[in-house]
Amino acid sequence: MQTRTLTVAAHGPFEVSALGLGCMGMNYHRGPAPDRNAMIALIRAAVERGVSFFDTAEVYGPFTNEQLVGEALAPVREPVVVATKFGFDLGPGGSGNLNSRPARIRQVAEESLRRLRRDAIDLFYQHRVDPAVPIEDVAGAVRDLIAAGKAHHFGLSEANAATIRRAHAVQPVAAVQSEYSLWWREPEAEVLPTCTELGIGFVPFSPLGRGFLSGQIDASTTFGGNDNRSSLPRFTPEAIRANRPIVELLSEIGVHKHATPAQIALAWLLAQGPHIVPIPGTTKLARLEENIAAASIELTPEDLRYIDAAAARIPIQGDRYPEAERARVEMR
Repeated sequence: MQTRTLTVAAHGPFEVSALGLGCMGMNYHRGPAPDRNAMIALIRAAVERGVSFFDTAEVYGPFTNEQLVGEALAPVREPVVVATKFGFDLGPGGSGNLNSRPARIRQVAEESLRRLRRDAIDLFYQHRVDPAVPIEDVAGAVRDLIAAGKAHHFGLSEANAATIRRAHAVQPVAAVQSEYSLWWREPEAEVLPTCTELGIGFVPFSPLGRGFLSGQIDASTTFGGNDNRSSLPRFTPEAIRANRPIVELLSEIGVHKHATPAQIALAWLLAQGPHIVPIPGTTKLARLEENIAAASIELTPEDLRYIDAAAARIPIQGDRYPEAERARVEMR
């Protein structure tokens, strides 16, 4: 697989595969957890196929997703980049609320390193901005971890442009992770231009709209326990029916490119800039291979203009998070 440079750090370019692998759904938030050994085999299969960028977080589980990724990658000899995240008050006596105090960041780093079986965290994201802790203090804490060799790069997740600038002034931000796809384009307003200006990589999570843009979900689809889509406004039957035209657009382009809707959705993201690295998640080898193949699909400027013009005529129905959750998880 081709590689991309997220950012150029003092010690050289920070390169990863053009597509990463989001590991969250392998045991968290996407229904009953699949067989653990099968997921370990899937992660290793991704490495064999050229994927070098793996995304996890302490909160996924919590903790069990990091353990899974750590076990899967422990015997891998190829160089890989593992991103994980801090930002919640977890563990014994923890509230589960946001917590990015420097002491907590240091604690998470030590615990995540043990679970991941690594000497350093390649990319350490603040999972969500904590309004109770100045972002300068957060960046300073990660700067100290980098100086101590506990981490290599600092990242932010779902941060707004002003927060990115303040953090970057203390410790260079290597990557910003936010939801971004053809049905959620909010980062285009301020965050993506800021990343381009500052030389920061951008990592879209949910690049397939939590599976919707694959075309495999319709109004009759049901979501079982532990699948957070059952509570998301965009996944009500009414919203699914209303948003179907965006999938039809991807299917239309796919016919001409001999590609699936999911592949066109990923190819569109890759075409938005050389510093963009989507991290689609999957629990199936066939989907992994389908996603990887998207990296070789070329959309022409004419294709991109057509997609943008057609997508602009499709109103997307439903918020991405419930009202009660939005203040905790969205950009600030």
